[in-house]
Amino acid sequence: MVQGSERQIQAARGVRRTVAACAGVVLAMGGLALASAPLYDMFCKATGFNGTPLVGAAPAATDGEALAPVTVRFDTNVSKNLSWRFRPEQASVEAVPGRTATVFFKVTNTGKEPSKGIAVFNVQPDLMGSYFVKVQCFCFDEHTLQPGESAEFPLVFYVDPALRKDPDIGTLPEMTLSYTYFPSKNGAPVAEAAKPSKTTNF
Repeated sequence: MVQGSERQIQAARGVRRTVAACAGVVLAMGGLALASAPLYDMFCKATGFNGTPLVGAAPAATDGEALAPVTVRFDTNVSKNLSWRFRPEQASVEAVPGRTATVFFKVTNTGKEPSKGIAVFNVQPDLMGSYFVKVQCFCFDEHTLQPGESAEFPLVFYVDPALRKDPDIGTLPEMTLSYTYFPSKNGAPVAEAAKPSKTTNF
């Protein structure tokens, strides 16, 4: 009887250890899943990977011959799940590498309800993303607009002069900065806006 009781106690301990180990694995995987998106975003912002512009301070004033300008085109889009209108004040600018430029974007809530949105962006061609440096940007900030309300947001940026020394893309004459506004939930962009819950009458 004593041996049987000891076996049951050992078996119970084994079960508890297995449950604890499984719970630890689940928690670790959940933590990795939550951290993966912010870590990937940080990596892209730090390296310019996948056409992600860098974030930096305004360039120091430089003397000498001006480099050939780059035509920066602006492409704006809105998710079909967000009733907003989104436009740049101008379709493109001629950006001289090393000099800051400022462009304003206007967004309007055309829906009948208050809504929240977040803009995400990329640069094409991808390889030029590491040379596009944002000094001030409205992207990744959550904005709330009332029905019919409009807002203007500035983008301050410069093109890194090192672009012109890149043997692969240094002679390219233009790049495109593309923004897309998505509905926002808990401070993060989502592919679909929240839908009202259905009620069923019996």
